[in-house]
Amino acid sequence: MTKKILWYSIFFIILTGAFFYFVFAGTDNYKFKSPTVSYVKPFSFINQDGRTITEQDLQGKVTVVEYFFTTCKGICPRMHSSMSKIYDKFKEEPAFQVLAHTVQPEIDSIPRLRYYADSMKIDTKKWNLVTGRKDSLYNAARVSYLLDDPKNSVEKLEDQFIHTQFFALVDKSGNVRGGVFDALKADEMQKLSTTIEELLKEKQGPSSFVNGIFGNSPR
Repeated sequence: MTKKILWYSIFFIILTGAFFYFVFAGTDNYKFKSPTVSYVKPFSFINQDGRTITEQDLQGKVTVVEYFFTTCKGICPRMHSSMSKIYDKFKEEPAFQVLAHTVQPEIDSIPRLRYYADSMKIDTKKWNLVTGRKDSLYNAARVSYLLDDPKNSVEKLEDQFIHTQFFALVDKSGNVRGGVFDALKADEMQKLSTTIEELLKEKQGPSSFVNGIFGNSPR
């Protein structure tokens, strides 16, 4: 009886091992993954070169997202310093990019964004500065990237102003991962860097992109 139980136990262990092998073989599903907190909704903005940037430009890329304005003398220089370190570390990675949205589209015109990009000496194929309708820019910050409280949208649009020190991170499938990252804290930037490395290694999973647009089902 004891031998029979032993053989049954061994058989069960082998069967369980085979099951997990076939489930995880060829995937990275066995690894710990940064949580998905949101997903990117459809958008259309204009970058510093006058080119339209949409959610499709995020597909297959690991994208760091920020909000800024060119005349900022407060936290923006410190944010830029933190982003520049991230950019310098990953700029040679084909699947890495930065997407920076202005919070003052009435001031940050396309020529102004171009001048700002030139002053930073960045590769604008890897770091896009975008402008557009203020309501669309702000809605993306609140609904897609969770960089501002949606309750702030109840005020008149002309009175609204987003001034956030946080970055968001989007994976290759359009999912916002790992929450928000404080650009003014060194440990948060180290966490962001580590998470970018993880996402770059991940295989692109089920995509939020459907027939050229993002799916509308919540995650």
